[in-house]
Amino acid sequence: MKQIARRLLPACLALTLTGPALAQCGGGFSEFVAGLKSEARERGFDAATIDGFFRGVRQDPKVLRADRAQGVFQKPFIDFSRHLISQNRIDKGRAMARKYAAVFDRIEAEYGVSRGVLLAFWAFETDYGGFQGDFNTRDALVTLAHDCRRPELFRPQIFSALKLHQQGDFDPARTTGAWAGEIGMVQMLPSDILENGVDADGDGKVSLKTSAPDALVSGGKMLSHLGWRPGTPWLQEVVVPDDMDWSRTGTEHAASVADWSAMGVRARNGDLADPALQASILLPQGRKGPAFIAYPNFNVFFEWNQSFTYVLTAAYFATRLEGAPVYDAGNPEPGLSGDQLKNLQRELQARGHDVGEIDGILGAGTRAAVQAEQARLGLPADAWPTAELLNRL
Repeated sequence: MKQIARRLLPACLALTLTGPALAQCGGGFSEFVAGLKSEARERGFDAATIDGFFRGVRQDPKVLRADRAQGVFQKPFIDFSRHLISQNRIDKGRAMARKYAAVFDRIEAEYGVSRGVLLAFWAFETDYGGFQGDFNTRDALVTLAHDCRRPELFRPQIFSALKLHQQGDFDPARTTGAWAGEIGMVQMLPSDILENGVDADGDGKVSLKTSAPDALVSGGKMLSHLGWRPGTPWLQEVVVPDDMDWSRTGTEHAASVADWSAMGVRARNGDLADPALQASILLPQGRKGPAFIAYPNFNVFFEWNQSFTYVLTAAYFATRLEGAPVYDAGNPEPGLSGDQLKNLQRELQARGHDVGEIDGILGAGTRAAVQAEQARLGLPADAWPTAELLNRL
């Protein structure tokens, strides 16, 4: 699955990418490419490598159209998760778990990443390798770096791809993938491949497009480097009491599992995790909808993808693949349409809240602002925007 919210670089790293070269974007495309070549020379790449990499590079308008198409992320969690999680995907995921059992055993032993997590990303990113994207990766990266929306995210990836090309692991004319420059079965960016690529099948190459062992082990290594805590949970469905302090829910708030238990939160199935773990209560569609407890590993999902709805769906799907039942959808209050949510975001922004782009997507910033305004107005502060809140504002 390809979408604007794919993990590109951790925000803290993006902020460190300073200097005039990284600030360059826009202008004539030929001049922009000339600037990239000049920077490549400054980085120590030889002329033949540079010329071979950039030969035939072109701006791809389809990449820009894909970058601006985000409609799927306007779906609320229940609709979004039902759209992505089919019985066929569950059945195929469990079959893949059996087929590559030895690979998943290795990942769990070396990195402590549960097989359900990698299976979920494998399913959502490329339908278990079935469709890995047909965009020319070099052209996609150069196009997005030239575009002035997020050059600090994409420009460094060009030089990582150039490094892969220098090593003989990237054909600029033939390497294809997602519109945002990700490659292979679990969709990794060039810098991720350089840092975390593993030749798991022992053929002497890191082949993320054609080797499931290479792709899966590389993905497990990357999650480990992003902070995955070995052998600990990430998400669990819970039942919450009706008299809960809703303002304490959401990714911005955490308490120990013991504290949540004392407040009346209980696992819908089985037991809650270690009482000492810090965790958050997530109500993706408010207090009347599904409820989950998110453990520290849940935050690592955001390093792979920045969309709250996508991350929660992937984390939940990972639990399903490991035997969890279908969540209780409850009976949430009707949400807002995309246009209504844009209007709400404008109202929130006018009141000083940082909601990011006015895009009609209920992301973390908008949720936090909604919760703050609900609390101010004396409404249940469950971060789920309703027509009542919009009218009150």
